Amino acid sequence: MNKKPFLQELNRQKMSYIFIAAPFILFLIFVLGPAIASFILSFTKYNVIQPAEFVGMANYKAIILQDARFWKAIKNTLVYVIGVVPFGICIALILAVAIDQRIKAKNFFKGVLFLPTVTSIVASSVMWRWLFAGEKYGFINYFIVIKLGLKPVDWLLSPTWTLPSIIIMSIWAGLGYNVILFLAGLQTIPHAMYEAAEVDGAGYWHKFFRITIPLLKPTIVFVSIMSVIVSFQVFEQVYLMTGGGGGQLGGVLDSALTAVPYLFDKGFNKFQMGYASSMAYILFFIIFTLTFINIKFVKSKVEY
Repeated sequence: MNKKPFLQELNRQKMSYIFIAAPFILFLIFVLGPAIASFILSFTKYNVIQPAEFVGMANYKAIILQDARFWKAIKNTLVYVIGVVPFGICIALILAVAIDQRIKAKNFFKGVLFLPTVTSIVASSVMWRWLFAGEKYGFINYFIVIKLGLKPVDWLLSPTWTLPSIIIMSIWAGLGYNVILFLAGLQTIPHAMYEAAEVDGAGYWHKFFRITIPLLKPTIVFVSIMSVIVSFQVFEQVYLMTGGGGGQLGGVLDSALTAVPYLFDKGFNKFQMGYASSMAYILFFIIFTLTFINIKFVKSKVEY
């Protein structure tokens, strides 16, 4: 092998490698490095103050076999995903199709719907906490429930309503992002197909289910997969709307406790870093498995 041309090419493109190296080094330091360190810590008993003590698979066994609160968090997380993903996608798709019509102020509606996405999730959570506050003083209770003659609900202090309240907030927060993705997908569908269908006498719903949905399936697949991954990692909403203001993290009776807030509680409140690392990798395995199944399922239903 002639090394001289290789070295000349490397020298000629050295600036390209320098630019590539910067993000790669940051990835190694802030992503890959902590992930490897967390994996090693998952086999230890470590409380930050004392040196880590190797315990093998003890953390994993304790989580899977003994930690009822962890499985409660996983159950709540699954309920959250089931509540957020399908409803969020359906509402976003309907809004995207409506905005894609030839209507006035289309850009205005895009901006309004996308506004929650660019708003800090912390600010949004605090705002929704105020909207759901109290039996009498929250906006939703006062202007919607009481005005309709219904009994007010203490949304964030009720074991029944805490998780649904967070689900409603999360659907609102992620709506704009999904709408923009669906609008981008809709732009790839030729209008000539709709015109040809109209000539053949097809109605609105026939065009929607026979043209829009089939041609939009790749976008639906992407949005559904990303929504599942993000929903499994929900943290800020649960933390701020339940425990962030001095209340019990996860709500009354852990009714809204999800996996990542529980992991945070174990790692950064109780300083059980090894235990929390094990929990993180169990959660990673669950997300990876469900994502793999989701991809295989939707690919079997979609022809690209």
